[in-house]
Amino acid sequence: MDIIWLGHGSFRIEIGGQVLLIDPWIESNPVLPEDQRGAAIAGATHILLTHGHFDHAADLPHLAQDLGVPLVGQYDLMSWWEEKDGIETIGLNKGGTVDLNGVKVTMVNAVHSSSIGTEDGPRFVGTECGYMIEGEGHTIYLSGDTDVMADMQVFNDLHSPDIGILCAGGHFTMDMKRAAYAAKTFFDFKTVIPCHYKTFPILEQSAAALVAALPGVDVIEPEVMVSISL
Repeated sequence: MDIIWLGHGSFRIEIGGQVLLIDPWIESNPVLPEDQRGAAIAGATHILLTHGHFDHAADLPHLAQDLGVPLVGQYDLMSWWEEKDGIETIGLNKGGTVDLNGVKVTMVNAVHSSSIGTEDGPRFVGTECGYMIEGEGHTIYLSGDTDVMADMQVFNDLHSPDIGILCAGGHFTMDMKRAAYAAKTFFDFKTVIPCHYKTFPILEQSAAALVAALPGVDVIEPEVMVSISL
């Protein structure tokens, strides 16, 4: 399995023969080099979306159309995009699981907000979420944009994820301190990968506090377009 950070909250996860693009913010992502945008999305089999904010969904649905792959996400937003733009979608809701050719994806709760920009102003369709992604003997908890939640205890009891991809930039989501609290209070991760940081000055620029707070956990500070093999 290879986890590749595309910057901000975007990832490419190669798992179980599938290539999952997570919240792929490609065209206007300030930390994804223009000459690597093609490689970032090459061979994608599915796109997973956690919520509708521009820094996660600005390139959708045209990216799904260009790649000819299904867009997976919260039912209400998927239904709206499928009707509006004619793209292939897989809509589910929190607690639901879909099998993506052998990779199991379960939608879980998150605490944030979700809207998309339209010509008529913001449109609220569906709600924010995270995912459990299971394959190759691993379970990844992808938090999406969220704060700490007591729900995380339930997630661990049901799924026992060994890898946590946690938003940790602060201001809009958990910061490093809160992400560390979530990891050590509710989970038993072997590996933690922070995200949604360093993109803008308003966000945290270092994961040092997360590393210091999680002794015994392999906290990997990702580099853009550098594969993390697990």
